[in-house]
Amino acid sequence: MAELLANPHVLKKLQHELNTVIGTKNIVEKVDLPNLKYLKASVQEALRLHPPLPLLLPKCPTQTTIVGRFAIPKETKVFLKIWALQRHPEVSNKPLQFNPDRFLDGNNCMFYFEGNNFKYLPFGSGRRGCAGIPLAEKMVMDILASLLHSFDWQLPEGEVVDFSKKFGIVMKKSTPLIAIPIQRFNF
Repeated sequence: MAELLANPHVLKKLQHELNTVIGTKNIVEKVDLPNLKYLKASVQEALRLHPPLPLLLPKCPTQTTIVGRFAIPKETKVFLKIWALQRHPEVSNKPLQFNPDRFLDGNNCMFYFEGNNFKYLPFGSGRRGCAGIPLAEKMVMDILASLLHSFDWQLPEGEVVDFSKKFGIVMKKSTPLIAIPIQRFNF
């Protein structure tokens, strides 16, 4: 939501998609979610810039392994700094810019939450990836679609979105987001 308020052109594009797919006389239903491509791309882009875990849970190789030109000794704890990896210039064009369109480009169709592309791992990958991905994806998209379809959002007068973070096991905003909802439709 913070990225959408800081990027009003993306918010307008999302609301246009919601109006087109759902209409102005209906509420968001779960059957609508697969048709909301730009919404999914926006969630993916937000997770690329702001992964819930800045460091994935440690991995420990069962045998000495060569990664690139580095030898990782057996049973060494390895932490992936996913926050930095997903913001690296070799991984994304303009990596610090919030741009959901990068997930709609045909070249990036392999970017899914399940961790099948090592340039995008907001929830880890493989057997030790997050088991709650399918539920989380549906819940986040459902809640966000409902909030964006039913309300226009604005920041309090004179406020700007603060993206500073509080580092911990889970990444959080230092300053909570305060936004004002304005009803869009009378259902």
